[in-house]
Parts: sequence; structure tokens; C-alpha cells
Amino acid sequence: MPHREKDIDGGSPSSFDRVETGTAYDDQLVCPPHTTERKLVTKIDFHVVPFLCILYLLAFLDRVNIANANVAGMSEDLGLEGHEYNTALVIFFVPYIIFEIPSNILLKKFKPHVWLSGCMFLFGLTTTLQGVVTNYSGLLATRFFLGVFESGMFPGCFYLLGTWYLRTEAQRRYSFFFSSTTLAGAFAGLLAAAIGKMDGIAGYEGWRWIFILEGLLTCVVSAAFFFVLPDFPEDSKWLTEEERAFVTNRLRIEQGASAVDRKTSAKDVVNVFKDYKVWLGGFMYFGLIVPAYSYAYFSPAIIKAYGYGQIQTQLHSVPPWAAAFAFAMILAWLSDKTRHRFGYAVFAVCVAIVGFAILISVHDNQPLQYAALFLVAMGCYSAMPIIVCWFNMNLGGHHRRSVGSAYQVAFGNIGGIIAVFSFLKGDAPLYTKGYSICIAFTCLSVVSCIAYYLACVTQNRQREKTVTDVGLTEYEKTEMGDLNPEYRYLV
Repeated sequence: MPHREKDIDGGSPSSFDRVETGTAYDDQLVCPPHTTERKLVTKIDFHVVPFLCILYLLAFLDRVNIANANVAGMSEDLGLEGHEYNTALVIFFVPYIIFEIPSNILLKKFKPHVWLSGCMFLFGLTTTLQGVVTNYSGLLATRFFLGVFESGMFPGCFYLLGTWYLRTEAQRRYSFFFSSTTLAGAFAGLLAAAIGKMDGIAGYEGWRWIFILEGLLTCVVSAAFFFVLPDFPEDSKWLTEEERAFVTNRLRIEQGASAVDRKTSAKDVVNVFKDYKVWLGGFMYFGLIVPAYSYAYFSPAIIKAYGYGQIQTQLHSVPPWAAAFAFAMILAWLSDKTRHRFGYAVFAVCVAIVGFAILISVHDNQPLQYAALFLVAMGCYSAMPIIVCWFNMNLGGHHRRSVGSAYQVAFGNIGGIIAVFSFLKGDAPLYTKGYSICIAFTCLSVVSCIAYYLACVTQNRQREKTVTDVGLTEYEKTEMGDLNPEYRYLV
């Protein structure tokens, strides 16, 4: 049965009807006698969240370490001229955007542990090969295939994560997972500072070792992850039959039937895009991708412009990422505690806007400019997981969530193309154009969040005023997903 109003507006898992023994039927949720719901959720946490975090940490690290390699001399050694470095960044996004929706469909077909670990090995191998390229063409080729193999990581992990948790407990898990990007940013600086000292070993420059070692690490981890990455709850082998029934039924009571065995067709994809809220979800994320990737790819160059050397630049890039992780987790805890998303998302975006406002207007106060980078990282990388979790967890059914979540990330990542051409060498050190573009897109995200919030509130109120028992069968309710008149959106 779909989510009931009391569960959204202040209820908790414990508010579900329970009996002491037996099996879950209808609105009854039976916790296995040998455990408790809290212990079972903790068990899920340890089997799901850490592995997905490590996977995406390595994916994001392999994607953005080119910024650290560039500071270490990559452009000079490869003879890159003009906007060739920016082109090498942007070519990554072409296949990355195109293949995200197909990748989520294939993930469901082949099972997550097979699909995600396989893609992980391939993008790790591609990263390693990036370290042995000798010219601009080789760099473009490796960046293109890196985009191909990484295309399923982010939407796939978010899709999988959303199948395990109730909406009122998901934000902390989403933010912790997403914060692996901030940890990757921090590790990128620390690793680059250490690996950069290998310059000359085996005849390779230090920047090549950044790619080679980090890529090999990903390949090794991917082999182990084939055996430990989680699948969907219905397919999990580390849950007992009773635990599996409990987990799937607590999700069914809140969100409706998952339709995990149902194949996703082309018609399903078309039907998802008939919902205007799906388009709003894409714009919410799109508005933040531009500033987020601008920071990830160009903050080392911005910090270097403050007069630091290569190693000091790498080290100074670490603290803003660490602050972003802490800030994201605080907002996530508050968001789950209050069962609210909209206000926290808009607040975080406004923090980023303040940071960019300082950067665009202050040019003679280095400590304040450096502090503004903290605000940018904290704001962008805290708002993004809230927006993605809010949107994804409001999509009902595997067929709607797999397509909708992939679309949001795919459409949003078009912003990555804009980001890489927003900060050009000729604009250094003021980067007025780049900061202006970032402010404009963060404002777009705020407007889209407001529109999505109003859409969810309006539809909830309309459904409250209409009769929900319209004679729909359980199959019809499953097919409708969150469009089911009994469904309520979390705001």
C-alpha cells in the first residue's frame, strides 16, 4: 500500500502497525523476532553505504584528478595550447550525459554488483592509461572513454541507495554518500602533494604518477567490489528471508510496490518525461552542477593564483573540502530530523551564492577570498545531495525512479560543459566571467527548487481533497508509482 500521510508529516517507522510473530501482510509490518528495526537498518548501513561511498569516491577522484595533474605540469609537458585543456575536460561530459539513462536500465538488468564493479574496473584502467598519453589526442581519447565508463556511477549509486531506505531516513545516507565527492576532493590534494614528489621515477613526470597510481587503486578495489557491492533488497543474499521480507514491506508500505521484477520499456521512459516535476528536478540539479564542477576543476588554479607553490596549492585545496563534508552532514541530520528538504536546499545554495559574491567583488584580501572558497564548497556540495535525495525519493517504483534519477543527473551534467569553459586562462586571476556565470546558475537552482516545492505541495493538497479509493488495482497503483492518488510527496 502506498505511503500514508502520517508517515510523511511526522510519523516514523515505528508508527507502522506491527505484530509479534508471523509474516507481513497489507499494513502490518513484522520485525523478525531475532532483531529490531533499528538494528536491521544499521545492518543495511554497513552493507550498503560504505561500499557505494568508496566506489564513488574513487570515481570522482579519477574524474577530477586532472586538475591536480594540470597544476603539476601536465599542460606544459603535453604542449596544450589555448583552450585545449578545457576541451579535454568537456569531452568527458559528452558520453557521460548520453549513457546515464541506458546505464541505469542495464544496472537493473544485470544487477548492481555486476554492472557497477565492471564499469569501475574500466574507468580505473582508463585513468591509468591517461598517465601514459604523450599528446593532446591521447588525452582526449582517454577522457572520452572515462566519461563512457563513469556514466553509470552517480545515477546508479543514487538509484540503488534509494531502494533501501525510507524517505524520512534517506537524507543522511544520501549526503554521506555524496560527501564522498568532498572526501575525494580532499584526498586528491593530499595524494597529489605526495605523489608529485615521485617526479622522475621510472622516467615519468609526477603528474603521470597521479593518474597511474590512482587508476591502479581503482582497478584493484573493483575486483573486490564484485563480491561485496549490494544488490536491490529483493535480491540481497546477506539478509535472511524474514529480514528481506521485512525490509521490502517497510518500503512498500511507505512508497508503494517497487516493481523490481518489471522490465523498463521505452514507453516507461516517455511516460516519465510527461511529468513536469521531472523536468524541474533536472533544473534544480543543473543549476548547481556549473558552480560545483567549476570549483572541482578550477579551485587548484584559483588557489595557485594566490601565490602558492605546487605542493602548497595542493595542500590548501584540502580544508574547503573537509568543511563541505561536515556542513553537508549537519544539514542532512537536520533535514531527516525535521522531515523537510526545501528549506535546507535553498539555504545551502544561498551559502554558495555568498561565497561567489565575495570572490567576484573582493580582490585584495587573500584570507577573505580563501574563506569564500569554503562557502562555495560548503554550499554547493551540501545542497546537491539534498536536491537529489528530495527528487529521487519522491519518485515511486523502480521504472520511474531508474529513469527519473538518471535523467536528473544526465541533464544536470550538461552544466559540466558550461563549467569547463567558464574559467579560462585569459580571465585569471579575477575570473569575473566565471563567478558571474556561477551566481546566475545558483539562482536558477533556487528558482527551480521553489517551483518544485510548490508543485509537490499543490499536488499533495489536491490529492487530500479528492477521493483516493477510485477502484485502482494494486497492479495499476504500481504502474502509476508516485502518480498514484494515494501517494504523498515529501517537501
